[in-house]
Amino acid sequence: MRVDPNRRRGRSDLKASMCLAPLLMAALVGAAACSRAQNSGPERDRWNHPDQVIDALGLHAGFVVADVGCGKGYFAVKFAARVGPTGKVYAEDIRDDVLDDVRSEATKQGLNDMETVHGTDNDPRLPAGSLDVVFTMDSYHEWVDYDAMLDHLYAALKPGGIFGLIDGDTAPGKSRDDYHSMHRMPEQMERDDLTRHGFRLLRSEPGFTRPSDGKTYYFLIFQKSPGMPAQ
Repeated sequence: MRVDPNRRRGRSDLKASMCLAPLLMAALVGAAACSRAQNSGPERDRWNHPDQVIDALGLHAGFVVADVGCGKGYFAVKFAARVGPTGKVYAEDIRDDVLDDVRSEATKQGLNDMETVHGTDNDPRLPAGSLDVVFTMDSYHEWVDYDAMLDHLYAALKPGGIFGLIDGDTAPGKSRDDYHSMHRMPEQMERDDLTRHGFRLLRSEPGFTRPSDGKTYYFLIFQKSPGMPAQ
């Protein structure tokens, strides 16, 4: 009996696919584990240079700082170590699950100077006129109601307070909705937003590249200018 060559080829392809499936799954699991490692702990330290970031923000013992959109608290924990027991760190996010992780880590490390804040999409719920430094990383592009957020952050800073902003870079020419989906935003767009809301650009610091996906980040330092933000 002749066997249809197409049928023979189909069975071979099926066997090959079955053999490759475990390898593909292992590769995907490995990539995910690599990505997680590069977003926390020593692996992240190697590309995000937290000491360099903290120095650029000018954090010292006794400072009051907020990490807005803190996620699992990578920077918030490091800020707490720098400002010490005489300082204060507000770890703000809109997700209860990540704030639970931050609280657990703070308790484990005995960081009594850290307080979690459950913010909203348009209000980080930070105390007015109390902060020396506001910081956000890989979060600004997510702010749909960015005008309200910036007004609240301006109000939360002391006169002359610092706003440190790190976000993923991309080319201009698209809509805000596009950038929200891309998880990136052009540097100039964010510069213009903050300037319009009463912040003055002090300087641009060296950026970063995340090895897991090659995502590049810019790092901008702003200062709260006198007067009320423009509306």
